[in-house]
Amino acid sequence: MIRCIIIDDENNSLEMMEWLLATYCPEVSILAMCNSGAQGIEAIRRHQPDVVFLDIEMPHMNGFDMLEQFDKLNFDVVFCTAYDQFAIKAFKYSALNYLLKPVDPEDLQETIRRIESKQNTPSREQIDLLLQQLRQANKPASARIALTTNDGMIFVPTQDILYCEAESNYTKVVLSNGKKMIVARVLKEIDETLSGGDFFRIHNSFLININHIKKYVRGDGGYVIMDDDVTISISRSRRQAFMEMFSRF
Repeated sequence: MIRCIIIDDENNSLEMMEWLLATYCPEVSILAMCNSGAQGIEAIRRHQPDVVFLDIEMPHMNGFDMLEQFDKLNFDVVFCTAYDQFAIKAFKYSALNYLLKPVDPEDLQETIRRIESKQNTPSREQIDLLLQQLRQANKPASARIALTTNDGMIFVPTQDILYCEAESNYTKVVLSNGKKMIVARVLKEIDETLSGGDFFRIHNSFLININHIKKYVRGDGGYVIMDDDVTISISRSRRQAFMEMFSRF
């Protein structure tokens, strides 16, 4: 049984989350429902929950200010937010759980499954990374991304990523220093997070950082040579978009 606390300044949101959990996630028990950050802090310290469903925008003390009151986060956090889709990228960069309001039951169930399988509490560095991304919401790319591996989490400057290669339900990430790591995310998820900046899905199995292309070759259907001398073919369906992207320079 997962023990949770719900924190939201709107009573309708509290009641809706209570109903969603009771209806779709019977494995979750609700210890307390709080309508302010101050109440949330008191409830967390009293009940020691496994997970906290936390509204971000609250008067007097928002969700981030509330988390700052804890020296260590001994519980998982699911941020509940009405942010737009661009800001949602910030949550993906920081590898933190979030639910977009109004909460979809399937998204809620998937979030609970992730919590059950990972049992990883968020780090202070992840929270700081999220705040950094939200402050830079008008910029097209992020300085760092959180990559979840089998033995923990690595925070990588996006400029250091050469390319990402799909490997079944995982992704191999190759860095400019030659290091390779297996990330517990499919390539599609990483593509959705990094796309729109310096990254391009050149092939169904490859996402590349265009700043690390050493050479483009037209022959044999077209391919690129990366800084580490690895050759990557350009998918026929993506060739035109690839060439149009470089026409901007």
